[in-house]
Amino acid sequence: MKKIVFLTGTRADYGKLKSLLSISQKNKSFEVHIFITGMHMNPLYGYTADEIVKSGFKNLFMFSNHQSIDYMDRTLSKTIDGFSDYVSKINPDLIVIHGDRVEALAGAIVGSLNNILVAHIEGGELSGTIDELIRHSVSKMSHIHLVANERAKKRLIQLGEYDKSIFILGSPDLDLMDEKSLPSLKAVKKYYDITFQKFSIAMFHPITTEYHNIKEYASNFIEALEKSKNDYILIYPNNDLGSQEILEEINKIGSNKHIKVFPSLRFEYFLRLLKESEFIIGNSSAGIREAPYYNIPTIDIGTRQNKRAKLDSIFHCDYKYESILDTIKKVQSIKKSSNKEDKFYFGKGRSDQLFIELLNSKKFWEIQHQKQFQEIDYNE
Repeated sequence: MKKIVFLTGTRADYGKLKSLLSISQKNKSFEVHIFITGMHMNPLYGYTADEIVKSGFKNLFMFSNHQSIDYMDRTLSKTIDGFSDYVSKINPDLIVIHGDRVEALAGAIVGSLNNILVAHIEGGELSGTIDELIRHSVSKMSHIHLVANERAKKRLIQLGEYDKSIFILGSPDLDLMDEKSLPSLKAVKKYYDITFQKFSIAMFHPITTEYHNIKEYASNFIEALEKSKNDYILIYPNNDLGSQEILEEINKIGSNKHIKVFPSLRFEYFLRLLKESEFIIGNSSAGIREAPYYNIPTIDIGTRQNKRAKLDSIFHCDYKYESILDTIKKVQSIKKSSNKEDKFYFGKGRSDQLFIELLNSKKFWEIQHQKQFQEIDYNE
């Protein structure tokens, strides 16, 4: 029996991992463990570790890698220390990580330095800020790559990764996005006491490489939401450097009847709200990945998702209040895109089935721990 550890540090990566966790933990060929850390352990963000517990998963281990808002390098150091101790006790055959957070980097470092296979989900992506550097670093420290599409695979080959270690899995959160598997809008609105008839989703995360401007950016964002007079479901940012400044601006909203603020939302509940929304605004990857699947327009602000995807349903603007407000008005005046290519840019679901097929294949476990940089023959 192979022993597998999934590492999750945020509500976002848990949504990506959930279907893979479910299918692998049900399979008797694998002993699956979950290392829970990061934002999941922070009461400020709703202590979302409870969501994982309530999902019925087994073999859970919780580790707090920060006390409040912390510097990313310190969080990385603490996570490496905690995860290394945990891994030494359970001795896994495979570590599964996702994305571009410092928790994923910690998982890759611990795995590669302890000669344990590391599988990285959704490498080879482009974006802005420090996230892209972390993502590519995670890829270089990982042995197996489970990517969203052919473009991501080609980028990893450019980074010197061996093509036979790269598998196109799609974006695993699409497994959970089928409308039939989501709670009803009525149930979600009742659970969260949402009375809006029409609403949009708002999320604005820190841009660590532009930290000195984050207070101004957040102020402009909130002002544009308020002046637009639309109804919004506003969700707290992640806990990167700069989140405290964003939270301070959010707290200034007070009792605005048009904006309802939440530290976090259950993933399937969030998906239902997103599907029924007018648009999503901010700089979250949800606007790049999940929103196009539901044919929901995205207002993408600033540089955080720079170069991520250029789809018909995504409208970019800068951080200025006037630019944000003008783009809100523009999106409200157009019809939603019906481009099917946008919908399936990150896959068509079934990531869980593809994942379990890989785990059950001999070639997966024969991938070498010793990596070699693969040269591209430009003469071919």
